[in-house]
Amino acid sequence: MEDWVGAREASEFLGVKRETLYAYVSRGKLRAAPGSDGRGKVYSRADLERVRERSQARSGHAPVAASALHWGEPVLDSQISSFPPGGHHYRGVSAVEQAKEGFEPTCELLWTGQGADEWPDWPLPEDLGAEPRRVAGLLPKDARPTDVLPLAIAAMAAADPLRFAAPPAADLHRARLILRRMVGWMALPRGLAACLDALRAPRLAVGVVHGLGGAGIDDPTVLYAADLALVLSADHGLTASTFAARVVASTGADLYSSLSAGLGALSGPKHGGISDRVEALVDEAGKPARAAAVVHDRLRRGEAIPGFGHRLYPDGDERTPHLMEVARQLGGGPRLETVFAIARTMEEAGHEPPSLDFGLVAVAEALGLCRGAAVGIFAVGRAAGWVAHIIEQRESNQLLRPRARAVDGRAPGTSR
Repeated sequence: MEDWVGAREASEFLGVKRETLYAYVSRGKLRAAPGSDGRGKVYSRADLERVRERSQARSGHAPVAASALHWGEPVLDSQISSFPPGGHHYRGVSAVEQAKEGFEPTCELLWTGQGADEWPDWPLPEDLGAEPRRVAGLLPKDARPTDVLPLAIAAMAAADPLRFAAPPAADLHRARLILRRMVGWMALPRGLAACLDALRAPRLAVGVVHGLGGAGIDDPTVLYAADLALVLSADHGLTASTFAARVVASTGADLYSSLSAGLGALSGPKHGGISDRVEALVDEAGKPARAAAVVHDRLRRGEAIPGFGHRLYPDGDERTPHLMEVARQLGGGPRLETVFAIARTMEEAGHEPPSLDFGLVAVAEALGLCRGAAVGIFAVGRAAGWVAHIIEQRESNQLLRPRARAVDGRAPGTSR
């Protein structure tokens, strides 16, 4: 499916003024089409990439390759996600529309490329795949849901002797078990009973809500909110965590090891950890009436406000409004109102709209989940995407091994 971007992003991508962009269109170098809102134009990303590649070719291949690692040129082909105007797609299907089908059908679509007319038959494990008391003994008393996952993945791997060089069908079955168990493991800080309750839930969305301290799963809006958050988190192209998972998968490592790599990258404050920083901002504000003062004080000190702006979406992350709307429908207490007050303050100040991370915090607050739940939802959702990329990487049978360009690392002024 063709990918199109707005004028602002196209200009920044090429590093040219709007007038130059229009000139490229008039000379037939760049295709343009009406925007989905009827205002302005959108431009073909494929054409933009060709124009930029020709420009960079004058400098040789090395600068192009180097820029590819920093929001630059595409480095590999993937059939998993695309980003047309109006929202991103999984295997050509709108992610927002797919959320209405549920998280498990979305996993199957991502992993196999096939939609399902019926709810997929996922295995219901009897246990967590490792001894929970031993894992709990390694955790601090104030452990968050995602503190458990790296330990749990490693423990499950150690207990699974069949994980090495597993055939595709076996690893698909293993992936379904792992995701179910991840939902169960995240509840461990709340006790073993909460783990088993989440593990044995009929749907992963139900397990997430129950396991992370929520209630009201009989409410269709609650169930949809959880599914929506999981589905919109599932994949977003070659993010740092997804690329990490693919690199490890390219070595022939087992599914657990590849997922562990993704979890490690996700934990960073520039990736999944943004949601924790948004929660800290809500804590600092304390109540809706203080939101504006806290935001203004941070901006006055030159500090960034976490959860706003996205390099791929200069006009706003297209996933977030759906999350904010369902959170608004559910309603909640003062913390959720504080989330909305922060968003209003940033909008009134003319800053970029909120990102997915901010929307996940809003949904977690609306669902009444425990602290750290937003990044936990992100981790489980994105794990579905990691599995899809791991499968795709294995099918390519390529080792991901870029080369570094050697440069003189000696400090200036040292003898040569």
